[in-house]
Amino acid sequence: MADDEPALLRAYARLLRQAGYTVEEAVDGNRAAQLVAESDFDAIVSDIDMPGVNGVELLRRVRGRNLDVPVVLITGQPAVDTAVRAVEYGALRYLIKPVDEKVLVSSVGRAVRLHRMARLKRQALSLRGKGAEQPGDLVGLEASLNRALQSLWMAYQPVVSWTGKSLFGFEALLRSSEPALPDPGAVLAAAERLGRLEELGRCIRANVASVVARAPAGCVFVNLHIRDLLDSSLYEESSPLTRVAERVVLEITEHAMLDEVKDVRQCVARLRALGFRIAIDDLGAGYAGLTSFAYLEPDVVKLDMSLVRNVHDHSTKRKLIESMTTLCREMGMQVVAEGVEALEERDALIECGCDLLQGHLFAKPARPFPDVDW
Repeated sequence: MADDEPALLRAYARLLRQAGYTVEEAVDGNRAAQLVAESDFDAIVSDIDMPGVNGVELLRRVRGRNLDVPVVLITGQPAVDTAVRAVEYGALRYLIKPVDEKVLVSSVGRAVRLHRMARLKRQALSLRGKGAEQPGDLVGLEASLNRALQSLWMAYQPVVSWTGKSLFGFEALLRSSEPALPDPGAVLAAAERLGRLEELGRCIRANVASVVARAPAGCVFVNLHIRDLLDSSLYEESSPLTRVAERVVLEITEHAMLDEVKDVRQCVARLRALGFRIAIDDLGAGYAGLTSFAYLEPDVVKLDMSLVRNVHDHSTKRKLIESMTTLCREMGMQVVAEGVEALEERDALIECGCDLLQGHLFAKPARPFPDVDW
């Protein structure tokens, strides 16, 4: 319980103790932050307007170490923007002074029960093999993204030329040790929701740039979010990735919303002038018309794994891949088939004229650069 009004703090604490709760008292935000850093609580009740660390900042710090513990905020000066931030950052309740005794006790009781339920849900997720941490509010999400960026690393999966038994390149794949964001899609979604895509993109590119020179052979494919094209650092000649641009292929998914970026053609032209090549990813995952081809004029096209999966058993897929590969070749584009996992898939793709292959059949993503299983 935190409040900088001693009389109120004593009254609230006495009331909650009478209701059967053990209460730690903090006379200001700094003391409350210290207690939160040192101990775990079933629920936290805090005044918003305190010197030092205020209630909203305290909530931020709580979420930095515990995604589940409910926080009840109290204020004597209600304001719409404060209420909005309180809810946005995951406060359970926003109470106005003077707080009715029954309301306070019932709010704390509900908070404690919800915390117990959250713990049970975590246990259930763990039993199912799911990530035990799933952020439910912006502050929790922000803390999770911070940890993800700190633990971010890149796995690399080879792209091979099967007929020549040679290495064409590697794709850099985002990885993180943060359990709350267990896959690349979750990390990207968090960065997008928090308005931190630019920061994520720069972190990825710097990570890749540090190892490109050590790649055994060929090029390195780097995935771009469409909004990365709006980041001025992507076009800087002095940036780490630009220094190795001759060995980098920048991938943009076929169904990216290209209209989010003005003058996409000009952006792509600037990247090519720096030495980068451009690839369209996920071709065949959905119909995107001719926009991506017209705007990006790719050097490389990557067939989505939904087309590749069990291609040997589907004549329609084989015809599509053969036609796509032929057309791309006529337009001067190289074709990579992603997600190859079976010998039968490999052989069917070769028969369709697709020589560049990527998938677990050859190597699983690893760091720094895995050997190819021929």
